[in-house]
Amino acid sequence: MPAPRLLDLVRSAIRARHYSPRTEQTYVSWTRRYVQFHGYRHPRDLGAAEINEFLAHLSIDREVSASTRNQAASALVFLYRRVLEIDVQPAETIVRARGRTSVPVVLTREEVAAVLARLQGDSYLVALLLYGAGLRLREAMELRVKDLDFQRREVQVRRGKAKADRATMLPGVAVEPLLEKLSRNRTLWNRARRGGGGRVALPEAYDVKSPKAGLEWPWQWVFPASRTTIDKRTGRSVRHHLHPSAIQRAVRRAVQESEITKKASCHTLRHSFATHLLESGSDIRTIQELLGHRSLKTTMQYTHVLNRGGLGVRSPADSGAPFAPRHPNSN
Repeated sequence: MPAPRLLDLVRSAIRARHYSPRTEQTYVSWTRRYVQFHGYRHPRDLGAAEINEFLAHLSIDREVSASTRNQAASALVFLYRRVLEIDVQPAETIVRARGRTSVPVVLTREEVAAVLARLQGDSYLVALLLYGAGLRLREAMELRVKDLDFQRREVQVRRGKAKADRATMLPGVAVEPLLEKLSRNRTLWNRARRGGGGRVALPEAYDVKSPKAGLEWPWQWVFPASRTTIDKRTGRSVRHHLHPSAIQRAVRRAVQESEITKKASCHTLRHSFATHLLESGSDIRTIQELLGHRSLKTTMQYTHVLNRGGLGVRSPADSGAPFAPRHPNSN
């Protein structure tokens, strides 16, 4: 039997640790680019010096961002430590890039309303959940029927960032359109069942533990893709969720049509959710839980974009007399 290929070993190591498919795709891609950069030499014959040479190439020649460079570094450290079982000595010799700290872009309530007014169908519903529940785009895409609790007005987020579960609010304005959406979904699901289909992809190896779960209504996607595909793990025909790029394009177009000059995206709606809650007087630790941040420091970034100034402190120059408005050129 031939020895497993390097990229297959990377995939196996990632799946053994239950990393997300997105992480698998990213790490495999960086491994391939690293090997190609060094003339297809095997990584066992390379080390920290060659890793830093590749990272320098990304920064200087490719001009990638600090976050992209650090993502590549993480993938290569994983390759050596977890796949090849070679400890890059010392680990600190892998140079990490220092990213800049930026204030998140936030839309006003009027701007959010303008964007939502230019969306329809799934794009509108997803954007409404990003702003109304503070979801990440991937979290909204991966919602299943059982994750929506209409009685308690809650959204259960499964395996969010860092694989953490959490609960957030289900906005009242989203209840009726979501119920209508699920009703249409159920009609299509019943039709697919009668034709021998109706199966959705399940997380990790859950389809081995509960093989019939993929055919059950609670496991169906809230935002299913229009077509089925073959699951590489099981060989079965399954339906995945809607691809995030469809929503990203729709939101980008809505922002342009709204003539908003800010560099806004889907994630901007999540930023706006947190900032508007702070403006309304919500406790920052509650917002931390709703957003699923592990560190309060991450949530604190939103205090810097409030109209009241940094950390909500009022400027002493705005306290009234004796600071009367004067023209800059007046004596």
